[in-house]
Amino acid sequence: MTRVLSRTGLLLGLPVVLLVTWWFASAGSKSFYQPPLETIIKVFPDTWTGARFKSDVFPSLIRLFIGYSLAVLLGITLGVLIGANRRLRALVEPLLEFLRAIPPPVLVPILILIAGIGNPTKVLVIVIGGVWPVLLNTVEGVRGVDEVLSDTCRSYRIGGWLRLRTFILRAASPQIVVGARQALSISIIMMVIGELLGATNGLGYTVVEFQRGFQIPEMWSGVFVLGLLGVLLSLAFTLVERRVLNWYHGARAAERSGH
Repeated sequence: MTRVLSRTGLLLGLPVVLLVTWWFASAGSKSFYQPPLETIIKVFPDTWTGARFKSDVFPSLIRLFIGYSLAVLLGITLGVLIGANRRLRALVEPLLEFLRAIPPPVLVPILILIAGIGNPTKVLVIVIGGVWPVLLNTVEGVRGVDEVLSDTCRSYRIGGWLRLRTFILRAASPQIVVGARQALSISIIMMVIGELLGATNGLGYTVVEFQRGFQIPEMWSGVFVLGLLGVLLSLAFTLVERRVLNWYHGARAAERSGH
């Protein structure tokens, strides 16, 4: 608990320091494109509460949740299949290396041409961006499971879902969680990119509309919303990670203490 509170404090402390620095650095600014933070905070409540939250923030959160969940599920499923099968891994590894080298934002215009500009396309953009960290980390996690424990499972004829749940996924879970954390950041980026092109609502779309309408304080407040969203999701992920990997952190703590 002390470690969680410490990490939470560090996570919240840096944004607070940055905001304080931004406040004093921008105080008295006369630039049209770089308004004082005080002005941005003043327009924030009227801009992002009420109708705009329902029309822009909520749809973005729904797309992010669906896209990220699908990316994690798909990444873990394919990662376990590939990581547990040497022949399959050798067969698809060149393809994986080729696909992972393509920046996901490059595929967005292609997806729009093929699938249109609807919500399914925006969700697919998030999935394509977020699946790779989960997939690759899952493959490595499954590959790195203890061979002795694997032989023990075979000796006791522990197979199927029981072996997958109690041995493979548990052993690979630290690596999977690392991939899921990376995927969360990428998913937020892909959510914004998907909404920048051919969208009619969402956080990314609204920020661009403010920029085009020269509503600069409102535009900066949109950037602030995206940063706040990233911080809150990171905090939530940290809490989930501690719960999922409680056994792992406990074992490491016991190892460090010499017990």
